[in-house]
Order: sequence, then C-alpha cells, then structure tokens
Amino acid sequence: MSENHLPVIGVDLGGTKVKAARILGQEVLQSATLPVSAHSPDPHIVIQEVIEVIKSVWQPEVQAIGVGVPSVVDPVRGIVYDVQNIPSWTEVRLKDILETTFQVPVQLNNDANCFALGEKYFGKGRDCQNMIGLIVGTGMAAGLVISGRLYNGRHCGAGEFGMLPYLDHNFEYYCSGQFFQHFYNTDGQLLAQRAKTGDPTALTAFSDFGKHLGNAIMALLYALDPDLIVMGGSVSKAYPLFRESLWAQCTQSFAYKPVIADLTIAISDNEAIPVLGAAALCLEYN
Repeated sequence: MSENHLPVIGVDLGGTKVKAARILGQEVLQSATLPVSAHSPDPHIVIQEVIEVIKSVWQPEVQAIGVGVPSVVDPVRGIVYDVQNIPSWTEVRLKDILETTFQVPVQLNNDANCFALGEKYFGKGRDCQNMIGLIVGTGMAAGLVISGRLYNGRHCGAGEFGMLPYLDHNFEYYCSGQFFQHFYNTDGQLLAQRAKTGDPTALTAFSDFGKHLGNAIMALLYALDPDLIVMGGSVSKAYPLFRESLWAQCTQSFAYKPVIADLTIAISDNEAIPVLGAAALCLEYN
C-alpha cells in the first residue's frame, strides 16, 4: 500500500448497521454509523442507507471509497451477490451505483478480506508479508495476504476454510460460535462468563473448542505456512479460555515442528479494523 496523502472513505456493511469513516493515512478523521433495513424487500432501501452514511463523512477532497460486505463479491465488476443477512441483495451492482453517485473510484471486497487487509496495514500484521486474518465469530472465514498482497482467488472465494469438510460437518460447525449452540445449546459469550467463574462444563466446552480450532489452524498451516494468524470476531475475545488446548493440539499433532515454533497467533484489538480494511482497498488497488 503506497503512502496516501489524500483522504479515502471506508465502509463496513453488516446485517444490522453500516459504518463509514473518512481516513487519511493512519488517522480516522470522521466516522458515522447508521442502522440498515436488512429485511426490507426493496434492495434500494439499503443502498440508499449506504449512500447516506457515506454522505455523512464525505468531503470534496475524498479520492476513493472502499466497501466491505459479508457476502460473495465480484471485486472486478463490483457486484455484490447473495448477502445472507440482507435477503433482498441477491445481485447489487454497488460499484457502479456508488461511482455514479460520488464520482470517485470504488473498490469492493468481502468482510473477511477487509479484516485481513485492515490488520495488514493498520493492526497486528503491519509489514508482515504472509498472514491470515481469521474471523472466528458466528461463522468462520479468513482473508489471505500472500507476498504482501491481498489474495482473492478467481471468484473472491479464497480463504473460506470454514467450509472445508471436518468430522461429520465442516470446520465452521466446530470452530465458531456454532459449536456452543450445537453442543451446549447456548452462545459462546454466556458460556465464557460461566467459564471465568470456574464452571467445569464451560471450561470443558472451551477446551474442546480449542482442540477443534487447533485442527483448523493446522489445516491453514499445511496449506499456506503464514508468518502470522490474526484472529478477530466475537469468539476470539475468549482466546485465554482456549489458548492452551489450541496450542497443545498443534504442538502435539503438527508434522513440521519448526513451523509451529515460528508461528505467531495474535488477537485483533482494534474495533475499527473492518472499516480501516475497507479503506485500505482503495490503496491496495490504486
């Protein structure tokens, strides 16, 4: 990412809200958040909400806009497909719409890739050439930085490790918040609160979770051999509860001991990373 002396705007679209920030270099100059009408049958309602939140941080000197969305994206043509939390968005040509509205270049990508890019340029992965941004929340997905550049794959589908078959389902089933719902009939946050008070069932749940996530980490290592894995998402906040079992699983089972010895796993600690990563799209592809 080249040095940028003019502001860009990053947009993080979620299933309940959309956030935009005007960014200059490493500094967030202004930010705003609006709720989104996710269940409106009219796709133009949410499109207009995205436009409005951008307008709220807009200045004439803005050079470009980057947008992260939780779905399949064609980053070349700027088309958003099948947003699960916004059912009306089955095919939205968001790049064309925003470029027509604001008359600046627009870049789009999925939220996992934006997370990885945000950590690469603004967070734990600064100056790291090969890293994985691993989202462990209600689902599991990853963004890949290879040789210093974001890697999308042909269809922007690279990094969907949660969909890899594992045991009787896939990694996402066992390595995200879904694990606690499926096996303990509760959410990870409530279980984490119980674990912190010493509840034995909750402690066992996180120990088991760590073993499964350790197996997923090993799959990432065999495939990509990164310098760094940065974890984000709601479940990652409970890392102290499953750190020991995760590392034990990797240390005991991974075939190439020097790879494990050199691996760093870090936890994202900047809440603005998703919107910063979206802004970084403007610079990554400048």
